[in-house]
Amino acid sequence: MKLIKQNKRTSILLGAAFLMATSSIGPGFMLQTAAFTAELKAEFGFAIVLSIIFSIIAQLNVWTIISVSDKRGQDIANQILPGLGYVVAFLVALGGLIFNIGNIGGASMALHIVAGIDINIGAAISGIITMLLFILPKAENILDGTSKIMGMVMIALIGFIAYSTHPPVKLAITHTIMPDYIPWLATLTLIGGTVGGYITFSGGHRLIDANITGKENLHHVRQSAFWGILIDAFVRVLLFLAVLGVVTSGAILDPKDPIGSTFLIAAGSFGYMIFGIIFLCASLTSILGAAYTSISFCKTLFPIINKYEKSVIMLFIAISTFILIFIGKPVSLMIVAGTVNGFILPITLSVMLIATRRKDIVGDYLHPKVLYYLGWVVVLITAYIAVISVHSIFKLF
Repeated sequence: MKLIKQNKRTSILLGAAFLMATSSIGPGFMLQTAAFTAELKAEFGFAIVLSIIFSIIAQLNVWTIISVSDKRGQDIANQILPGLGYVVAFLVALGGLIFNIGNIGGASMALHIVAGIDINIGAAISGIITMLLFILPKAENILDGTSKIMGMVMIALIGFIAYSTHPPVKLAITHTIMPDYIPWLATLTLIGGTVGGYITFSGGHRLIDANITGKENLHHVRQSAFWGILIDAFVRVLLFLAVLGVVTSGAILDPKDPIGSTFLIAAGSFGYMIFGIIFLCASLTSILGAAYTSISFCKTLFPIINKYEKSVIMLFIAISTFILIFIGKPVSLMIVAGTVNGFILPITLSVMLIATRRKDIVGDYLHPKVLYYLGWVVVLITAYIAVISVHSIFKLF
């Protein structure tokens, strides 16, 4: 029985929720939301709701099995099929590394907007800031605190812009419940971006590090998962409403910068400065989440990584920064990384679902049948998304 003081436990649970949510809310999240809203208008609300439902199913399955087994994703995978954990760890680390290049790029662009800093210098500053956080004592607590503070800043500022654009809320609700047409492509893309890659495991792995696992803590673990999903959904909805308010007013977004132009149109230069701050918070928290979770998939497999975990996380961030500065913007690599991440969820969620039937992993725990079968639905659909992504890659090259 793991006993943790209630206040400390609540803080850790909330930190894990914000870590998962802010790992998802990165530069790609914001650009994707703006672009789809500009194209689909109120119909995009349907895609958001469906992606939230899929996220609930995937997250609850993954967090639950991690908790009752007290094992990380890669260790459960190795127990199901020896060697599979190494494959999963490699895919997660590769996808996380390449996506982190985009996160560093987003942070450098935000620093240029806020302070006029050169893009390459901004990238270096972003990398150094996030690396320094892991040098400080009790880095895990700082990670939780940073995720919570920056997450709340993003919610407050996006909420302000959403209010100022006067979005047609009734229209959005109507078309979300009864869309004129179902935007399948946007829905599939959003599902892949919401629950793909390392994101689903970030909060669960954080709770293992904090020793909040086991059946006795399952209620709290699921509560944390719900918090994370709600935070992620709340930010997505606020951003959707902010962009919807702008495009339904007749304004046309800049196709090269749909999200930045949204804030510029909504509140002028002041709004664009707000966008820079939000984009910086989104990028920095995504850097932290990607680096922490990617390395958490490797540390139980390689003792040297476990011994020097903080140093390896810092190296992970440094490599991402170096690639961005000296090699350039790897657009094609980002597309490949998206495909890699698309394959991770169907594989890892399948492993988790199989684990629910293995007493040597979950003991006498009985997994809810509804959650189990809905989990397999998510596996099939996300596998289909991954196949579509591979087809797109072949067309690109």
